[in-house]
Amino acid sequence: MKPIQLISPVDGRAYVERQPLSPEAAEAAVARARAAQKPWAARPLDERIALVKAGVAALTAMKEDIAEELARQMGRPIRFGQGEMGGVNARTDYMAGIAAETLAPHMIEDSNAFRRYIAREALGVVFVIAPWNYPFLTAINTIVPSLIAGNTVILKHASQTLLAGERLAQAFHAAGVPEDVFQNVVLDHATTEALIKARAFDFVNFTGSVAGGQAIERAAAGTFTPLGLELGGKDPGYVRADANLDAAVDTLMDGAMFNSGQCCCGIERIYVHESLYDAFVEKAVAWVNGLKLGSPLDPETTLGPMANVRFAKVVREQVAEAIAAGAKPLIDAKAFAADDGGAYLAPQVLVNVDHTMRVMTEESFGPVVGIMKVKDDAEALALMNDSPYGLTASVWTDDYETAAAIGAQIETGTVFMNRADYLDPALCWTGCKDTGRGGSLSYLGFHSVTRPKSYHLKKV
Repeated sequence: MKPIQLISPVDGRAYVERQPLSPEAAEAAVARARAAQKPWAARPLDERIALVKAGVAALTAMKEDIAEELARQMGRPIRFGQGEMGGVNARTDYMAGIAAETLAPHMIEDSNAFRRYIAREALGVVFVIAPWNYPFLTAINTIVPSLIAGNTVILKHASQTLLAGERLAQAFHAAGVPEDVFQNVVLDHATTEALIKARAFDFVNFTGSVAGGQAIERAAAGTFTPLGLELGGKDPGYVRADANLDAAVDTLMDGAMFNSGQCCCGIERIYVHESLYDAFVEKAVAWVNGLKLGSPLDPETTLGPMANVRFAKVVREQVAEAIAAGAKPLIDAKAFAADDGGAYLAPQVLVNVDHTMRVMTEESFGPVVGIMKVKDDAEALALMNDSPYGLTASVWTDDYETAAAIGAQIETGTVFMNRADYLDPALCWTGCKDTGRGGSLSYLGFHSVTRPKSYHLKKV
């Protein structure tokens, strides 16, 4: 089997190389996880929670090293590299805090004649296939509730962030989570698909591309293995006439450009009411021109390279096609001297765009955003829904009821008012259409990794 190489976007060199497990070794890892699951589930809930929280604390203690590793692995500027740990802790604390209530049996009757209730039982072995763009946050969304609920977890991290999986395993094991209860593995695609086809897992959570999700579904076909799939996105922002213009520009442009646009719920298209359009575009261009593209290891850098040259190539192609079709670029790429035609990519704002252009309809996952003028809510809604994806949508208005009424008509998993590119652990993280299916976080996140079990007990 060929070793898996992690090519750093910083300099294009191999940064990490790991040998994937053989099919036999992978099967043995699953067998160990299955043998460890019932003893783990038999531990008191408070004990499991304490061990999981200790693991996250151990991970947080590594944040300085993690920041540099992230910069070298996927290009996030080192000034932002510790930021994931705040979200990791917030999500862990919330899920741990609601575990007892969420996992408690729901009593229907408790009398001298009958005891009837619905319990929630761990599924068994949970397989997490984590992405590179937010390698800790996305993994924690499933790892934490799975372990707390009594499952064992096998983590396969993206090849672009191999060290993230190793850091998670190091932290949890140092905190006392048994090695067979949480395992980090390196697998190739063929072994991954073979395990899923063999019904090795009781739940598979995948965050990645639509094509990757389709491959997971094909592998799981006929096994009845439940799947959680968070796939592509093309999240819109809509700026109404009553919006706070400065706040909208600052939040939406940050949502479009942060992490070099490589965010699951990043803003990829913006629709602005005609009364604010010119002012919005002017301020948006000024905002983007304030970014500094450069080495992620430089503390002054605010925009690092894209994670891989091939990802940058997709964005360049989309932008070039749009310009050829009449779109107008507003950012002078030459002003960003670090743009090397490879992973280092200058940001771009496009106007005169429409939905015949790929940059407005296909996922870009890079530092580019198209802005369109709209005359009213109806036009904005039609454009927002003209997408195969549905993860989040951002509506900018000064009225709750208006935002909710518009949100009710948007085909999406989450509706934001006056914010974007954010995840609230108390709310279910979910999507529709080609964005996938299932949900994580909130109390429903525990439902994804447990099954209902009914008890009908009668005294005679």
